[in-house]
Amino acid sequence: MSLIWVPAQLAMLAKVVDLKGFSAAARALGVPKAAISRAVADLERSLGVRVLERTTRRVSLTVAGRLVYPHARRAADEADAARAAIVGLQNPQARPLRVVADPTYGRILLSPLVPRFLAAFAHVPLEVALDAQRLIDSNWDVAIRTRPPQDDALVRRLLGAPPALLCATPAYLQQRGTPARPDELRAHDLLTPDAAELPEFRLQLSRGSQRAEVPLVPKLAVDDPAVVHAATAAGLGIGLLPEFLCRQGLATGRLSAVLADWTVPAAAPLYAVYPATLESDARVQQFVDFLAASIVPALAAPGVG
Repeated sequence: MSLIWVPAQLAMLAKVVDLKGFSAAARALGVPKAAISRAVADLERSLGVRVLERTTRRVSLTVAGRLVYPHARRAADEADAARAAIVGLQNPQARPLRVVADPTYGRILLSPLVPRFLAAFAHVPLEVALDAQRLIDSNWDVAIRTRPPQDDALVRRLLGAPPALLCATPAYLQQRGTPARPDELRAHDLLTPDAAELPEFRLQLSRGSQRAEVPLVPKLAVDDPAVVHAATAAGLGIGLLPEFLCRQGLATGRLSAVLADWTVPAAAPLYAVYPATLESDARVQQFVDFLAASIVPALAAPGVG
């Protein structure tokens, strides 16, 4: 038996295993049940081993089947991706709207909004990935991110800039003292979200008509606010953080605001980015408009003291 059709047979085997039966696999693939049975039998004949144990009530993998299944799963994934690509080519509105977001912002800001969007726009299926690497790739329709690239092929829509604050753990402040004035920050370990100004970071603060600028050498400077938050929560210093990342810690007493009557500059602005070729796509505009109306209130600080 030639092995030329083995990839298709592998894909069918994966469907049988995943859906726990020949009938369910046939329904999912839109083919007769006999075609699925024949494909698995042909695969076993090609490989020279049995891959499935069949009873009247269930199917299960043999020892050889367990070795073959990972390859079958990959074949099925590729087949599904190929079908989705053709459906998207023939009817772009039929495939899900692919959304990718930076994990830090996605988990806290985007994730709670997804169910609300699906309830309001039931005709727009979503495929959401919270993956920093996918932001670099171009396989998405809408990206939620800070610092989008300057690219004429992309449209950028400003969603808002999260309010920021200084905070630390009560244990750190008890050990090192709580700053009463901006200049006292220089005696502390500062954890900042931006390494661009190293070796000296100049923190600007305001209170009413008062202005203060404090030159600092951060103990940690990193462009991922989740890392700054983790270091702050571990008691390593005073963190300069988006307020939404500190909200729960402040509410539970695990974090305390520092110089709460002073205002620090907002965190990096958040953008919705999409290819210019999708500017007339109604689904993209509905999703981005929804984000603009919903994320901005979520970014607003409810009042921290």
